[in-house]
Amino acid sequence: MTARTAIHNLQVANPLLSFINEHMLPATGVDPAKFWRGFSDIVTDLAPKNMALLAERDRIQTAMDQWHSDHPGPVGQGKAMKDYRKYLSQIGYLVPEPKNAQATTANVDAELAKLAGPQLVVPILNARYALNAANARWGSLYDALYGTDAISEADGCEKGTGYNPQRGAKVIDYCRHVLDRCAPLKKGSHVGSKGYAVKAGQLVVTLADGKTSTLAHAKQFVGYTGDAKTPASVLFVHNGIHLDLQINATTPIGKTDPAGVSDLVAESALSTILDLEDSVAAVDAEDKVLAYANWLGILQGTLSEQVHKGGKTFTRTMNGDREYTKPAGKGSVKLHGRSLMFVRNVGHLMTNPAITWTAADGSTQEIPEGILDAMVTVTCALVDLKKKSSHPLRNSRTGSVYIVKPKMHGPKEVAFADELFGRVEKVIGMKPSTVKLGIMDEERRTSANLKACIASAKSRVAFINTGFLDRTGDEMHTCMFAGPVMRKGDIKNSIWLAAYEKNNVNVGLACGLRGRAQIGKGMWAMPDLMADMLKAKIGHPLAGANTAWVPSPTAATLHAMHYHQVDVPALQKQMEKALAKQDAKALRDDTLNQLLQFPVVAPDAANWSEDDKQKELDNNAQGILGYVVRWIDQGVGCSKVPDINGVGLMEDRATLRISSQHMANWLHHGVVTEAQVKATMERMAAVVDAQNAGDVAYQPMAGHFATSAAYKAACDLVFKGKAQPSGYTEPLLHAWRLKVKAGA
Repeated sequence: MTARTAIHNLQVANPLLSFINEHMLPATGVDPAKFWRGFSDIVTDLAPKNMALLAERDRIQTAMDQWHSDHPGPVGQGKAMKDYRKYLSQIGYLVPEPKNAQATTANVDAELAKLAGPQLVVPILNARYALNAANARWGSLYDALYGTDAISEADGCEKGTGYNPQRGAKVIDYCRHVLDRCAPLKKGSHVGSKGYAVKAGQLVVTLADGKTSTLAHAKQFVGYTGDAKTPASVLFVHNGIHLDLQINATTPIGKTDPAGVSDLVAESALSTILDLEDSVAAVDAEDKVLAYANWLGILQGTLSEQVHKGGKTFTRTMNGDREYTKPAGKGSVKLHGRSLMFVRNVGHLMTNPAITWTAADGSTQEIPEGILDAMVTVTCALVDLKKKSSHPLRNSRTGSVYIVKPKMHGPKEVAFADELFGRVEKVIGMKPSTVKLGIMDEERRTSANLKACIASAKSRVAFINTGFLDRTGDEMHTCMFAGPVMRKGDIKNSIWLAAYEKNNVNVGLACGLRGRAQIGKGMWAMPDLMADMLKAKIGHPLAGANTAWVPSPTAATLHAMHYHQVDVPALQKQMEKALAKQDAKALRDDTLNQLLQFPVVAPDAANWSEDDKQKELDNNAQGILGYVVRWIDQGVGCSKVPDINGVGLMEDRATLRISSQHMANWLHHGVVTEAQVKATMERMAAVVDAQNAGDVAYQPMAGHFATSAAYKAACDLVFKGKAQPSGYTEPLLHAWRLKVKAGA
């Protein structure tokens, strides 16, 4: 049993109490008595409200289930859609659109408000990942190209074990063409250039033919390091983000380059989300303390990690800012050296045993985990706000705290988050609306009421971001009783999905987020397939999104190239003008009709072949087992999990929600049988065991079906999936992980 200490109306697990009293509060200067009194009051007042919102979710879902049972199949158009929307309004699913939904957010850092670039998402429990993410503001384009499939290995350009000059030449050529596009010359090309020098405040480039040229747009040259005649680096700006041309003829790469160029360093992950939610397995006080300590360490600038690489050991810490000499030779240009950090709290659903409280009826209950996260992560952020402007490791330079709030269903839940953070600010002496929220548009009721959601936190909204994976999982659970869900591959072409992605950008622009906040898109989940990412992910900036998620620093550097190809702020201006010419009500009605088209087939259209059904089962079961086995047995919440074809996917709970809900739906509608699913799970367990054969910590599932907690948890997600709140996986995962940690 966890030892606890009673404080006011709270019973706090001692490891968490020690962290807060001995580390967090001394670092922030918050009075312990005031903190704990305020914390207790917040829980006493807001925990019942939190529970009431969850009860409202259940009430609405029950009403939806009844409608879908009475009206099976796709919703259709015309009178059927009109009746459906009328019903959704009657049960409170749809709310009237507010007249004034304009965001008023102030003091938002430029990375979110003004610039466009990649956003990293990493699990906060892993200190190495957190540090790598913080330092991913700048990344070597040479390394990103050379080390991935972004550059083909054909024609003698294999990566191999040592340096391949032919491959290196391809990388150099690629980067010179990047310079031609992003910092073009008045005449000639950067390709084959022989030298770079600064003369009279201008960059002078010696071309391949020995002649010289200057930049077509002189203001794109913003600084340099080293001597003007032989600079060590040259800094360019394009579309608001930077490229740093490194010149060092003594390096293995530089000595082969006519100009001595050794690298092209790109400004990459402008912002990063350190995740307490879907990518971590944090189920108790021990886990939460590790997460909170890493967040505090990032904000203090003290987080470090021993790294073993190439037979050497070194300590990784956070990078400082970057400084360059201005073109004229006097004064300096300073650039942020680190990614701007968000922390993603959990949603409203889960409770956590780290703290219990005494409810009005005298019962002892776990507190809502979202309240715990809000209180601790925001208080930690005081460390950053109290830094002087000259501090070398500031996060926000505008005095804001950035929290991503996921999995909220509709405007009342967003309003509750707004109230919660307002209460926290008051307790710790923070100015109102210092906390800025990233609102995840990843639940169907939020998408259908997005303007009202933004209006509910209009002084806080720092981004809205589509979450295709969770959004699909919620779609499946919402329409569970309507009929068999399409095959997962077909859902990508659904009417609702295209409308959802477009609506997010349109609503964000209509609510005045341009220049105030990010409008974001989702994750590229295949970290080994960078060539495919370069082809596909340009669609995000072309859609008007000024950020999109990437799984690694390398992916951030490559995705940054898309924001050089697309001037997103200019595109958003054009989109605003086009929206202003449209009939707002007609656009809203048309979009809503599309958004509400759920991805089911008519009962008589569920005529997939037995082979197709088995392939779908195999894909779902393998994905579920591959992810759950690491979550339950090892506490790994996000990792590169091989799919059924051996392709590594960055998996978290969102993909698990889709797969488990899909199988639960097909079971409910008799598309497959329980016996089929059980046989598939057992067969796929052996496949997953084989994929993890090299992991010494791995515990096999095949042959241990009665004793493997991971296997039983995976089965629960499917066979109990229909009953899970909103189809979420957290309640079952947490319960099984706690059993494993307790040795049960």
